[in-house]
Amino acid sequence: MAEQTSAVAGMAVAAPHSTDELIRCAVGLARTCLGMDVGFVTEFRDGLRIFRHVASVEGFSPVRVGDYDPLDESYCALVVNGRIPAIVQDSHAYPELVALAATDQFDIRAHVGVPIRFHDGAVFGTFCCYSRNPEANLSNCDVGTLAAFANLIGELIESRVLGERARATIVERLTDVFSAGRFTMVYQGVFDTERQRVVGYEALARFAPEPGRGPDQWFTEAHGVELGHRLEMLAIEKALAGLALIPDGVYLAINVSPQTILTGVLDAVLAGAPLDRLMLEVTEHCSITDYDQISQALAQLRKNGLRLAVDDAGSGYASFRHILKLKPDVIKLDQSLIRNIDHEAGSRALAAALITFAAATGSKVVAEGVETEDELSTLRELGVHTVQGYLTGRPGSLPAG
Repeated sequence: MAEQTSAVAGMAVAAPHSTDELIRCAVGLARTCLGMDVGFVTEFRDGLRIFRHVASVEGFSPVRVGDYDPLDESYCALVVNGRIPAIVQDSHAYPELVALAATDQFDIRAHVGVPIRFHDGAVFGTFCCYSRNPEANLSNCDVGTLAAFANLIGELIESRVLGERARATIVERLTDVFSAGRFTMVYQGVFDTERQRVVGYEALARFAPEPGRGPDQWFTEAHGVELGHRLEMLAIEKALAGLALIPDGVYLAINVSPQTILTGVLDAVLAGAPLDRLMLEVTEHCSITDYDQISQALAQLRKNGLRLAVDDAGSGYASFRHILKLKPDVIKLDQSLIRNIDHEAGSRALAAALITFAAATGSKVVAEGVETEDELSTLRELGVHTVQGYLTGRPGSLPAG
């Protein structure tokens, strides 16, 4: 039997350690219960059967994990196609098996095999056991035992395979975005209600309508497959192109996650950009494990004029830690806090506390998601005069000229 080549190695499925251990135990236990010499799980792929899990009696190792051979020359294919029964008490009683090279190659006399199927009926492969001697006592009860183990193994494998398929779909979708740039940037103004003018713009990504999903989902999925930093950097590069249309004295805000900051790629993508006209908005909702690393990664950029904002303040505990640890120049009150703030006493109290904190620490406050005149009026009463939302301007193209 050929050993796994690099091409076939690329088909190997990485599994969590606990899943592999469960399957190995199931294979070994089934082999022992049936009193067979070898037990194995195979996967059918691209005309091959690939051995994914193997258990053998001590001193006998005819096959190893990762080995493969042609599917149509195997007992496994014959079992799934119904050309041989699930129980073969003696292979020498079947002319087709006597003629099959695998019978002599692996020294197969008795064989029990069942398909491993997923819930949609698709065949993943087989679970088989065999002995080097005939086994006249094999019965339907033994098939039932093997089938029960196969169902367990199928459940474990299906969960993993479905996860891998979902990941592959996301990666393929993102690869298309990277290669074809299938998204655009829009800009939403940040409005100073006292000076009655736009003082900044936040760059926001907008993706193609198919498949239908919001920007947050795109970035969340990208981070889930370790491609978040690439998508963020591409978005920043596109956003920076808008600086040429933004007047002097008006800043551009760009979004970035802590994961991307820690990769160190910001220095390269912002090289040559006018840092004193940029504001970096930290957009992560979960906690940061090492704020010192984040601060160190941003230290030189901030020294050279880059301003830092903590986004979504008031939306959860993580945002409060960001404010305390990162010491931002700007605190952005989350739209969930702003919505109906004119009617919600709790929202007003929390906003007031954040505003007081900002004043004490030298940070400025921007309220995002402002949609009504009553919300704006309440915010002005609280001392917030810089706002962002549909009331003062929807996301769109930058004004020309």
